[in-house]
Amino acid sequence: MKKYIIILSMALAAAACSSDYLDTEPQDETQSQTILSNTQNLGIVINGISRMMTTQYLGSQGFNGEGTIKTWYGNYPGNDFQKCNLTGWSNIINHTYHQLRSSSYTYYPWYYYYKVIGNANRVITHADDAEGPDDEKAFLKAQALTYRAYAYLMLSQLYCHRWSDDHGNTEGLVLRLDESTGDCPLSTLAQTYEQIYKDLDEAISLYQKSGLDRDEDEFYKPNINVAYAVYARAAITREDWANAAKYAALARKGHELMTNEQYAGGMHTPNNEWIFGVYEASDQTLHYYSFFAYQGSNSSASICRNYPCAISKELIDQIPATDVRRNLFLVPSEAELKECNSAGRSTKKLKTRAFKEYGNKLYSTSYVFAYMQFKLTADFMPGGGSFPLFRSAEMYYIEAEADCHLGKDAEAQKLLFEANQERDPELKKSEKTGADLLTEVKLYRRFDLWGEGYDWFDYKRWGQPINRKALNVKKGLESPGSFHSSFAKVINPEDQNDWTWMIPEKETDYNGAFKNGDSTED
Repeated sequence: MKKYIIILSMALAAAACSSDYLDTEPQDETQSQTILSNTQNLGIVINGISRMMTTQYLGSQGFNGEGTIKTWYGNYPGNDFQKCNLTGWSNIINHTYHQLRSSSYTYYPWYYYYKVIGNANRVITHADDAEGPDDEKAFLKAQALTYRAYAYLMLSQLYCHRWSDDHGNTEGLVLRLDESTGDCPLSTLAQTYEQIYKDLDEAISLYQKSGLDRDEDEFYKPNINVAYAVYARAAITREDWANAAKYAALARKGHELMTNEQYAGGMHTPNNEWIFGVYEASDQTLHYYSFFAYQGSNSSASICRNYPCAISKELIDQIPATDVRRNLFLVPSEAELKECNSAGRSTKKLKTRAFKEYGNKLYSTSYVFAYMQFKLTADFMPGGGSFPLFRSAEMYYIEAEADCHLGKDAEAQKLLFEANQERDPELKKSEKTGADLLTEVKLYRRFDLWGEGYDWFDYKRWGQPINRKALNVKKGLESPGSFHSSFAKVINPEDQNDWTWMIPEKETDYNGAFKNGDSTED
């Protein structure tokens, strides 16, 4: 595995994205042209953006690149993911911070993704005039465009309303497309997606023109498949069904689905199914603030030992017993569930079975809860390991979902079967059609991608209510759900600002374009 180049010049490490309120060090034109005058240095910037995806931010080790986005913004507030008994996080889990514009939770994704955008803009701006082979310049610029498109897509899902609400006629993002640090107005959501598409179209053209590809072990850097994957996710979020299906099919080419053994291997070791991911090695780890230090069942971190992650009873109950993925969750028997306390914690039968059957994936002093997960495990302690951002499985579900909307039921049935036949030897091709087939596609997507950061994002774009049901251990397996009572909530699509995070005040207070007409409502 190639290691990151960690030591960058200060000018390259600074992440121009807007003004100095985002902790940037604006570089003058001459300085940038000198530092970014050749393809070698442009490559260092690209390498640095990859490293940014697993880096500590804002003076808090809890904010750490993509792992934080997946855990705190994708999983915790979702429908199918439980952080057992973590009642102190109920504000995040129950969506009550979306309109707190001064909160660090509101600010972090904005800050982080604009740092990515700022660095990408430097490469995009200087690549054409840099010294070096033309194919290298084209490839590096394509990578930067892919990063920028990905960052704007993630921002749009967090800070913009659903496409289905007004079909893009709502507030979008601040589209910074060069190295300028001055005031910049707010786009519409339609303009935001137009820019994402434009970046990806150019990136794909440049990848093809260059004829180059990333090294075989550089899963943490973009290539043309990553651009296709970002395109597919952007298109499905924008309800552009035809492009979603088209680019999902392209993205997964050459990336076969992982084996059952690989799927059950902890999701911390790259394999061919990973189209794009985050690399973390033991000598470059965030220790107790790594992704698996929040979610790994075997992690020695206290938040994993005391508050394990679990799947919802409502979801696991819909998965066939013959599906091997079901075995990665501690599904209790009637007697085992009834001996748990009101929060679902076991000190008797279920705990004994957990350590007997999953001892190699469970830290020795961990609490045991009903429905806890063993899908995600740390590669090294206390919680390190690489993790995927895009897998081929997601591309199957995107294409199948798009085909359902396009009236291509037969194609969707085939894709759903292909994505899951390895996991369930008794699976039959679905005969459902229309809305019923779409529901089934969503079900398997929820289950297959569980814990990987999709939960809240999917429910938002689907416009479906979150409906977490409380655990009632006295009812045993007849309990309607498995959530702690603090999290047993119905959160409708129109609640909490339509699930839309407010643009943070550190942008609106210092970006003069907001003062001159563009503003957000409190």
